Amino acid sequence: MGLIVQKFGGTSVANVDKIQNVASRVIEEKNRGNDVIVVVSAMGKSTDELVGLAKEISTSPSKREMDMLLTTGEQITISLLAIALTEKGYPAISLTGWQAGIKTEPVHGNARILDIDTTRLEHELSQGKIVIVAGFQGITEDGSISTLGRGGSDTTAVAIAAALKADKCDIYTDVTGVFTTDPRYVKDARKLSAVSYDEMLELAHLGAGVLHPRAVEFAKNFNIPIEVRSSIEKEAGTIIREEVTMEQSLVVRGIAFENEITRVTVIGLPNSLTGLSVIFSELAKNHINVDIIIQSTLADRAANLSFSIKNEDLDETIKVLENCKEKLNYSRIESEAGLAKVSIVGSGMVSNPGVAAEMFEVLASNDIEVKMVSTSEIKVSTVIGQAKMVKAVEILHEAFQLSGLQVES
Repeated sequence: MGLIVQKFGGTSVANVDKIQNVASRVIEEKNRGNDVIVVVSAMGKSTDELVGLAKEISTSPSKREMDMLLTTGEQITISLLAIALTEKGYPAISLTGWQAGIKTEPVHGNARILDIDTTRLEHELSQGKIVIVAGFQGITEDGSISTLGRGGSDTTAVAIAAALKADKCDIYTDVTGVFTTDPRYVKDARKLSAVSYDEMLELAHLGAGVLHPRAVEFAKNFNIPIEVRSSIEKEAGTIIREEVTMEQSLVVRGIAFENEITRVTVIGLPNSLTGLSVIFSELAKNHINVDIIIQSTLADRAANLSFSIKNEDLDETIKVLENCKEKLNYSRIESEAGLAKVSIVGSGMVSNPGVAAEMFEVLASNDIEVKMVSTSEIKVSTVIGQAKMVKAVEILHEAFQLSGLQVES
């Protein structure tokens, strides 16, 4: 007997019929002789609806109270799934994140898991029950309910798998696996049979919405195999693990992209040793994620600093920078919205020089201006105009021969 953790996202539990389908998939795994823990998200768009209700009352509601509100969505799903399983003759119990022992840092809206007390989970499994856990949520040391941010149910599932040393974590979604790029935008996108942790981590950070980055981090750190698979189609998905031998001939294995990017530029920053640390320390304190960073030194020993953020963080970013103006002594702040980030990812890039040059050449030949660049051993990211994002993805997908990829079984 093994232990399998299954996670089902919001689209997979959007209505009662879909919850009944999930119950059948869970029963299939239970009938194979495995213990099963199921992590679920809120039904369909219910989280967005709850956010909308709060916005009708306040334009800036308390983050603590938003956590109290949003965690009710998953509680509806876990109870309905437990009822469905029990009705089919399979003992089941639903647990909120805090009942499941998930302890987080004291941050509302985007907390990280610190520890999982597995006592309750192990007890319920020992009773032969299917355990259903609300994803996306936990509890702080002072007893406040917290949430893990969008996509946090992925993190819940993999963290539980790691804490209990599960044999595998299956992430069920509305796609059949991890594709070379988003098939909703590029019709020639192909499913990969396997992806390494590092490649998936880059893809997740860079905008591929199929998995939450923190979930991949947990899986890598604890060597938990993940399979991303369809909640409807009964076919093999994409395995995410440490070593991948399939499709190794591909230098680039995936293209990720995200829109609603803003470039912020701090003009006339004195070229001191402390300026950068002050700016990014203050942004970090306010939980603002900064992505690509470029600094250029001017003739008068001053510097301009540019970095990219999500559009939604612009107002908070400007506020933080203005609060630090006296300390930083910069001239002014400029921002440019209407941008997108397009990235190529592949472990084969380590041993194949010239990949970045080829990317830039392809973009330039199609009249796509590159405004910012960031690289690592296995990825190259570019910030471009949002209007040309899909075109850039399509031409890069073709240029790196991802369209003709043969899916392996």
